[in-house]
Amino acid sequence: MVQIKTPEQIAKMRAAGLVVAAIHAATREAAVPGASTKDLDEVARKVLAEHGAKSNFLGYGGFPATICTSVNDVVVHGIPSDEVVLKDGDIISIDCGAIVDGWHGDAAYTAFVGSGHAPELIELSRVTEESMWAGIAAMKQGNRLVDVSRAIETYIRRQPKPGGGRYGIIEDYGGHGIGTEMHMDPHLLNYVDRRRGKGPKLVPGFCLAIEPMVSLGTPKTEVLSDDWTVITTDGTWSSHWEHSVALTEQGPLVLTAPDGGRAKLAEYGITAAPDPLG
Repeated sequence: MVQIKTPEQIAKMRAAGLVVAAIHAATREAAVPGASTKDLDEVARKVLAEHGAKSNFLGYGGFPATICTSVNDVVVHGIPSDEVVLKDGDIISIDCGAIVDGWHGDAAYTAFVGSGHAPELIELSRVTEESMWAGIAAMKQGNRLVDVSRAIETYIRRQPKPGGGRYGIIEDYGGHGIGTEMHMDPHLLNYVDRRRGKGPKLVPGFCLAIEPMVSLGTPKTEVLSDDWTVITTDGTWSSHWEHSVALTEQGPLVLTAPDGGRAKLAEYGITAAPDPLG
């Protein structure tokens, strides 16, 4: 069952989303050469405490940290550690969430550590982020879940990959509903699988965490012996971007973006819904 939210509930999710945005800003500033991924986890903990929010990652299925820190060929669910120290030229995807008054926010971004990154890495992150926004732009009344998947896949497939070949759209992980829990129905693929049908119709109150994960090579992954860390099977580096989005009567509202998604949605000719928190 898909949980449909009232405008008042969406406002509470917006409050959680703004905490997630604050975590993103603080960890992005702290993701420098010489910092450990455990250092970044401590930064996130402090932000949550400052806002009186709770982590929805810590303890989830036994996950031992506040954020996921996925470096280079780690796709998702990397566990923060004192032993993983960021180096110049690394890329890191940071996935985090927050709970405010029982309502969840969840978002991820990819950051460049230091300088000197290869153009193909810069393009990988750009393609992944822009495919997320293409999916967000497809959050329209009357569309179906598959239209979001199609928008993400279509954008990625139309981008030329430096050096040739195709980007790997990660197959085993995708987006999801979000609300009173972090992961809810429906599951959102980042590509179209015709066997799954069109999925539910998008109506006001529908909330999704839209999160493409893309690699420079394979779409295949494996889980390491810690039962969490997901890596590409061919060792190619990957990018992960995510926003939590609510569909309202006035259009989409990007709950985890500081501006509610206004600037990026305008590029698609879409007016973001008014921010219920002003």
